[in-house]
Amino acid sequence: MQNKDKNYIWLVVIHIFLGVLIYLTPVIVSQIYGYFIILAGVIILIKSQNKKNEVLYICAYIVGSEVFLRMTYGNPSHEFAKYCVFIFLLFGIVYSGFSKYALPYWFFLLILIPGVIIANETLDLNVEFRKKIIFNLSGPICLGLATIYTFGKRISMNEMGNILLMMGLPIISTAAYVNLYAPNIKEVLTGTGSNEFLSGGFGPNQVATIFGLGMFIFFTRLILYSRTKLMFVINIVIAFYISYRGFLTFSRGGMLTGFGMIAVFIFFMYINSAYRGRVKLNYLIIIIIAAMSVTWVYTSEQTGGLINKRYANKNAHGIEKSDVLTGRGTLAEDEIEMFLDNPFFGVGVAKGTDIRYEKSGNLTASHDEITRMLAEHGSLGIIGLMILFFTPIIYFLGNKQNLYLFCFLVFWFLTINHAAMRTASPSFIYALSMLKVRFDDEEVALYRK
Repeated sequence: MQNKDKNYIWLVVIHIFLGVLIYLTPVIVSQIYGYFIILAGVIILIKSQNKKNEVLYICAYIVGSEVFLRMTYGNPSHEFAKYCVFIFLLFGIVYSGFSKYALPYWFFLLILIPGVIIANETLDLNVEFRKKIIFNLSGPICLGLATIYTFGKRISMNEMGNILLMMGLPIISTAAYVNLYAPNIKEVLTGTGSNEFLSGGFGPNQVATIFGLGMFIFFTRLILYSRTKLMFVINIVIAFYISYRGFLTFSRGGMLTGFGMIAVFIFFMYINSAYRGRVKLNYLIIIIIAAMSVTWVYTSEQTGGLINKRYANKNAHGIEKSDVLTGRGTLAEDEIEMFLDNPFFGVGVAKGTDIRYEKSGNLTASHDEITRMLAEHGSLGIIGLMILFFTPIIYFLGNKQNLYLFCFLVFWFLTINHAAMRTASPSFIYALSMLKVRFDDEEVALYRK
């Protein structure tokens, strides 16, 4: 067995053990773990001076552990991961600089300022102004800084795989923890709604989002980095189990996003592969479909068929629900109405929630970053969204070797439509799409044209 494989197995085992340990000794170990991530990151960054883009590995690990730390109370604050990501990336920019072609993302950050100025004039002075502003802007600021750092930086396909692995390892810990938190599935199922108990006692939407991402990471490792039968079995078991736990959250958005990413990745792998690579891919596609079918059938059996009804938008009695978006459509309509009433500069950052509360008594925050940008930033929000959407597509014309590019865009776009930017993952993963990837690795040589 090669040292790479041994190291990989040890990393997986350690993170399974970590999930078990934090379940057995909650809060204290989780907080130690959270601070250890930051301390280790600081030491690595200072020692390496970011000569090999170490900041990307550090941030990837923080992003992968964010939901786990939140559900186990290991975060000093709710936005802890976002703060850490953009602070580390600022140091990355100091050490390694940034591309002059990243100008669109500097402009994107400037676009956010008028919304803050308007909010300063319109928000109720009794509210915690700073917290509201940070909660709404931490995601976009994180995205802007991350993309300024990554724009045009060159990495190998193998390095990209390692960055994603760093993100995936804490997701293994999350799955281990959730498994111990809710071992008796049928006893806690009362309907087809999103299930907090089966999500480790935390928000199912965020947990499903991170599990959908983990499913994608380990299925891509199955395709690219399973050099031996043992590695193949390990990767497929991990992907299988993360998918299973993701289904059990009964939250659909994150899992459908994961499936979308896998489909896009396979498509780009296929069109960029040589003949032998396509033959291998054909076999792998059959295996992946079979594995996901088995996962679904097993989940259906464990949930007494309720998961089938959930994805068919039916309640426990088999009656179709009237609102497929579970209330998100109404929130989006409210924000579009705010935009139409204030089309130039919007209502101001965080003001949308206040207006909604004044009209209906509903304090629910937006689940859709697109309509939130429109409502709170007006026409500037449209410009910002156009920058985010079209810049990577144009960039792809000179960056066709980044097979992950459209997968990352799919994750970003679908995630901000059902979970806004509540976590750091859509911001950081969007930024990874702007890396310039080269094929110089033995692991992926088979797929080169």
